[in-house]
Amino acid sequence: LWEFRGRALFALACLVLSKVANVGVPLVLKQIVDALENRPGQMLMLPLSLLLAYGALKLSASLFNELRDIVFAKVRYRAMRRLSTRVLEHLHNLSLRFHLERQTGAISRDLERGTRSVSQILNYMAFSILPIVVEFVLVGGILFTQYDAVFMMITFGTVLVYGVVTVAVTEWRMDFRHHMNRLDSEANSQAMDSLINYETVKYFGNEKLEVNRFDDKLSAWEHWAVKSQTSMSLLNFAQGAVIAVGVTLVMIFAARGVTAGDMSIGDLVLVNAFLLQLFIPLGFLGIVYRQIKYALADMDLIFKLLDRKPEIQDAPDAHPLELKGGRICFDQVDFSYQPERVILQGVDLEVPSGHKLAIVGHSGAGKSTIARLLYRFYDVTAGSIRIDGQDLREVTQESLRAAIGIVPQDTVLFNDSIYYNIAYGRTSASREEVEQAAEMAHIRGFIESLPDGWETVVGERGLKLSGGEKQRVAIARAMLKRPQILVFDEATSSLDSKTEQAIQKTLDQVAQHHTTLVVAHRLSTVVDADEILVMDKGRVCERGTHQELLDRKGMYAEMWDLQQKNGLRIIQPVSNRSFDEKVLS
Repeated sequence: LWEFRGRALFALACLVLSKVANVGVPLVLKQIVDALENRPGQMLMLPLSLLLAYGALKLSASLFNELRDIVFAKVRYRAMRRLSTRVLEHLHNLSLRFHLERQTGAISRDLERGTRSVSQILNYMAFSILPIVVEFVLVGGILFTQYDAVFMMITFGTVLVYGVVTVAVTEWRMDFRHHMNRLDSEANSQAMDSLINYETVKYFGNEKLEVNRFDDKLSAWEHWAVKSQTSMSLLNFAQGAVIAVGVTLVMIFAARGVTAGDMSIGDLVLVNAFLLQLFIPLGFLGIVYRQIKYALADMDLIFKLLDRKPEIQDAPDAHPLELKGGRICFDQVDFSYQPERVILQGVDLEVPSGHKLAIVGHSGAGKSTIARLLYRFYDVTAGSIRIDGQDLREVTQESLRAAIGIVPQDTVLFNDSIYYNIAYGRTSASREEVEQAAEMAHIRGFIESLPDGWETVVGERGLKLSGGEKQRVAIARAMLKRPQILVFDEATSSLDSKTEQAIQKTLDQVAQHHTTLVVAHRLSTVVDADEILVMDKGRVCERGTHQELLDRKGMYAEMWDLQQKNGLRIIQPVSNRSFDEKVLS
């Protein structure tokens, strides 16, 4: 990270100083051994300075190592933080299609492994690879300048063979790691999915099925994990054999040098100490290389995710939406999720500013798709959608979505307090405004009757609340947002009769001040709409007011008669009445 380049350079300086001190220890040890060898009768006269220098070098090596760790910690953890934040931001920027197809458990596990791998790679680079390289250069320079070239040749040759063996075997083993990662993510995804659908599992008594599916994945993962561990043991043995041969050869030549009188006992101790300093961390370097390869494999899916482009992007010259009342216009809109499955065909509709348009029809007719297209979760296949004459593809997504408030059929809440979930509609709202929105949604009394009141935690996805309670929270949240355009997608489908009537009156009053699009199955909730569109198989087959459609005796009239026979409640349209505009303005 460039913002911490000063820290990184200081950490590098500490690294070099620690290795200089580390290499100095065998040099001082040689002087001590030679002093003892040359003056056996004067052991008590050994210069105190050598012993103090030996201790000082040991202490300095430790001090600079710890300083390096302290200074570099902020760089490492900031990198983890930045990657995690970037991935989450990227996930939020990806389009709805990706999130409908994603596996939450797998992405969660991939993100966890990927961010951990960043820390590991930085850690290995700063604390393993660079220290070994620096120490290798220092030791190689001393061996080359002060001793026979054979020592340096054996040392370098051992390192070269060690590197070749490590790379070759590790590359062979990488396929095992990829299999393990894939199966680990799939197993985690299955486990998460079964827990999210806990009630469904219980309804059908399929606990054993879910556990068996999870265990099957782990069984395959176990197979590859065993192969990975077995091959790692083989690699460890091969690395140990290479180091053992190298150390043995160096010691043979050093012993011959002492016997021939070309080297002192101190030289033998020095060469042996250098070899231990080089080959012990070199043995760890093999582990480091494997871990870096594993870390890169773990990060692979994160990088692929970051490379994925959002399906819906702002145009290069996109401008903020300029609202002049909120008139909505669909002009010959065609849309399909997949080419072979057409959802909308030639849809024309217009909602004048301040008017209420209802869209009704059987399931699968394309009603909710219209709301998704208005929110620009998808782009139209053909035709255009305009708000106040501005094509949605020419304005920024942020400004478009700020202008629209939606109450979805399937309300999902955050695992936080009720207050937080309502205030989410406009985070800058005062507590009084939040409470007023809850009052309008007929949920304030319920909230204040709870033991924890506004601080009641609703559970994951709002599972601690009933369907009707969640829907009223969603209505309060949408009202608090104070958008110019309101979309109600089956907004009262989960409410009891009494609450629905009360909220329907509130929604009708809200619609007087907003451009409103209502997607409904229950016709009784849209009888007062300025215009009703009846959809069938992706086309608008009828349009008009409630009475006009009944008089036409077409599809709408048939649906009306059917719902009346089935006893669906009828809610009469409310007349215009005064309304507190402090929240709605």
